[in-house]
Amino acid sequence: MTKKAKNILFIMFDQLRFDYLSCAGHPTLMTPNIDRLASMGVRFNRAYVQSTICGSSRMSYYTGRYVDSHGCGANTVPLKVGELTLGDHLRPLGMKTVLVGKTHMRADAEGMARLGLRPDSEIGARVAECGFDIYERDDGLLPEGPKGFYDPAGLKTSYNEYLREKGYESHNPWHDFANSAITDDGELASGWFMKYADKPANIEEEHSETPYLTRRGLEFIEQAGDEPWCMHLSFIKPHWPYIVPAPYHSMYSHNEVLPVVRSEQEKENTHPVLASFTENPVAVAFARDDVRAKVVPTYMGLVKQIDDQMGVLFKYLEDTGRMVDTMIVLTSDHGDYLGDHWLGEKELFHECSVKVPMIIYDPSEKADNTRGTVCEDLIEAIDLAATFVDYAGGKVPEHILEGKSLRPFLEGNKPEEWRDYVISEMDFSQNLVAKKHNLKPKDSRMIMIADKRWKYTFFDAFRPMLFDLENDPNEFTDLATDPAYTHIIEMMEKRMAKWSRRFAQRTTITDEEFLRKRGNSKESGVLIGIVDEADLDERYTKPYTGKIRQSAGSS
Repeated sequence: MTKKAKNILFIMFDQLRFDYLSCAGHPTLMTPNIDRLASMGVRFNRAYVQSTICGSSRMSYYTGRYVDSHGCGANTVPLKVGELTLGDHLRPLGMKTVLVGKTHMRADAEGMARLGLRPDSEIGARVAECGFDIYERDDGLLPEGPKGFYDPAGLKTSYNEYLREKGYESHNPWHDFANSAITDDGELASGWFMKYADKPANIEEEHSETPYLTRRGLEFIEQAGDEPWCMHLSFIKPHWPYIVPAPYHSMYSHNEVLPVVRSEQEKENTHPVLASFTENPVAVAFARDDVRAKVVPTYMGLVKQIDDQMGVLFKYLEDTGRMVDTMIVLTSDHGDYLGDHWLGEKELFHECSVKVPMIIYDPSEKADNTRGTVCEDLIEAIDLAATFVDYAGGKVPEHILEGKSLRPFLEGNKPEEWRDYVISEMDFSQNLVAKKHNLKPKDSRMIMIADKRWKYTFFDAFRPMLFDLENDPNEFTDLATDPAYTHIIEMMEKRMAKWSRRFAQRTTITDEEFLRKRGNSKESGVLIGIVDEADLDERYTKPYTGKIRQSAGSS
């Protein structure tokens, strides 16, 4: 029987670094199940996201478009009505498109109201949910502050209800059990406080978030039937709060943690934006060795739990015969500094933040020759949308999707022309850094353009940054102020100018339609510039010559 991908399993983790997998070289964190997937497919070693913040990055994954195109530059920015997403592209090709887990998408409520789209209607629900049919949505963040909950609807999520059914009774089980420990005195040891990162979460491991979402994904597959599907199985971890249940909380010690990648040299002639980010509370915390000694082993435990659940998932696919007709894509929305470069969180463009793991397993026979290979070409997150359309049998709408199908790489046919650089964007208007520098929102933007050697970052209100990835792979030395590299900056600025001039907003008509319309105005009777009717074929002039024609039905 000829193997051919019928379904797509689109797995995404939140804040998983590219180098925290053993197949990517981590020496102490073993991830055999993800490694096995890599041995069955292609691991893309130079995959970059289009933004280093959750919502913006995901909107690029889902739309196949750069942040500058879809406009969702920060987590709180709604994805505007009219942006096409995976479901819009795949459903017409006969593929059900379903979400299990996180999107971090905020609906354009004003736009929907203006157009009369009710969220409880089928089309309204899809517009409000990033184009997905929802099997389960869980963005995984239910914090509570003086102004109330970050997501007031979160208390009624399926996961919170599930925890209550399992006996985890409280106002907010997500926090009190899945993301907190208990002190020796019986008090909450909240995962929000990094000093508790080495304690086990107050929950049975099987009831924690990662196994729960895995089971929900399996439940969808069991019910899916024969209709082709694309399931976005979107996990919440290893995103903070940094806490994990036993036995994963104690699997790794500080002696098994990778050395921190930072240098005192980075504090010399520091770019003002980078310097300000190092002063944020999360960066100050991760600058402490005692904090890293607790948090990073827990992060590793969260990744290990993920890998174990991938083992459960992949075994199910094999046992049910789904492994022969399901493409599997595994990636992340961005990385995590974990103290590298004197930083925490993500947001800037060092490799540990902007570069992500990406593995694609294609069961078709055409992909047999590339199994277990590593691709070193420059890949962007937006390439996945084009790849999915290609696999579903559609023609990639290049006037909408700005990425390129990765199918040639999977089938061992590298395209003759491929990109020379990758782009990532970040709007830091809401960050304390913008407040410190008194920046207007329009000036609180940075854009990275990187090839295999040079990484250049443009700022609206500051000088650029430049790193030589070949001679300085740790990105310690910013060369932007060195006159010897002026020609490199000029080259990168020309590239960025070319990128910024791309056609990105004309999404309602294809290039092919334009080509068909060239010179065809005469077919519709538009005769501009004609002096004498004798200059044209009679079929064009007939409606405009002779006697006045009577209207139909006139006597």
